[in-house]
Amino acid sequence: MSDITQTGPMLAADGTPLKRSLARALRMQKIRALMLIAPLLLFILVTFILPIGDMLYRSVDNRIVQNTLPRTVVAISAWDPASDELPGEAVYAALAADLKDAAEAKTHTRVAKRLNYENPGMASVFRKSGRKVKKWNVTDEGPYKERLIELNDGWADLELWRTVATYSSAHTMGYFLNAVDLKLGSEGVEVRPEDERIYNTMLIRTMRMSLIITFSCIMLGYPVAWLLANLPTSKANLLLILVLLPFWTSLLVRTSAWKILLQQQGVINDTLVWLGVVDDANRLVLINNELGTIIAMTHILLPFMILPMYSVMQTINPSYLRAAKSLGATNWTAFWRVYFPQTVPGIGAGSILVFILAVGYYITPALVGGTKGTFISNLIAYHISTSGNWGLGAALGAILLAVVLLLYWVYDKIVGIDNVKLG
Repeated sequence: MSDITQTGPMLAADGTPLKRSLARALRMQKIRALMLIAPLLLFILVTFILPIGDMLYRSVDNRIVQNTLPRTVVAISAWDPASDELPGEAVYAALAADLKDAAEAKTHTRVAKRLNYENPGMASVFRKSGRKVKKWNVTDEGPYKERLIELNDGWADLELWRTVATYSSAHTMGYFLNAVDLKLGSEGVEVRPEDERIYNTMLIRTMRMSLIITFSCIMLGYPVAWLLANLPTSKANLLLILVLLPFWTSLLVRTSAWKILLQQQGVINDTLVWLGVVDDANRLVLINNELGTIIAMTHILLPFMILPMYSVMQTINPSYLRAAKSLGATNWTAFWRVYFPQTVPGIGAGSILVFILAVGYYITPALVGGTKGTFISNLIAYHISTSGNWGLGAALGAILLAVVLLLYWVYDKIVGIDNVKLG
């Protein structure tokens, strides 16, 4: 027999080089896999990535001042906001022309509302002046400085002009500064007056109460999850239905029910008075405060803690505990040294789930929290839907997102995200 020597590249059945044929097959396989997940990627892009991107952009967007007062923005750039003198005639002339155009286009109220967020009272000055300047002939009527100040003495306020100069750029960090109780002043970043500081307090309260709710869910959910994992199947299924029952009831109904239960003339106080635990004249205040929010949200979020712990506990072999006891360990030692460490991944998964849900809740705190038990999410909802200050609402949302991601990173460094399991 003679040896057959391969002098050229190996060929596939269709005559093409084998390497090229394999590459083409692998490429087609990747395209098919991509097409399978394309709908999910598109859904995530439209419902998650783009809204977050839009939120981040709105938190720094300040084009309304430039677009509404273009001449004023150019003219005031030569004025020093730190000076003790008002801007010159050129700035007032530019303002008169911009106000006339904006009033005719009915956009002066928008810039008035934007600047009023930074300096309360500016909206009134812009609105009143816009209606009158609209009738002016700005090509030959002057001097504009005297006429505008005579029209409204607010134009003689240095702080008003400093606000216009500070927020004349297309982008600003003012929303983020406001979200942490700071502001942009003529000399840089300044701390807001004490009576205007609210956002840091709300953010700290949100984090603290969310941690308390998470810990409460662990304390209440761990025994229930243990029972589910160790009871006979028929009884465990019945108990699992009771755990899942809240999911079949509207969130609004559950929250309203707690509002009825917790009020001073509610079922809980009536029962305590009937048992003689509290006096009728000194009923407990369980609603419109932090305690009411913690109670209601612990009940609502408890299933999200029980289910991950139960799924992990189901996988733990009971022979481990028997082996520990056979080696002389007490019931407590066997639980703490053998059983509990194996349930930590379930606790971690439930804690992350409950905490992230808690920091974003706003319906329950709004109904049972009053003024002392509301979260930062309630302020975000207020600015987005009521006050119309989308920039500040977006900045608060971005800060909340950053804090959650930071805590998630810290958790990963301390516990390890690989140790989180759902079963």
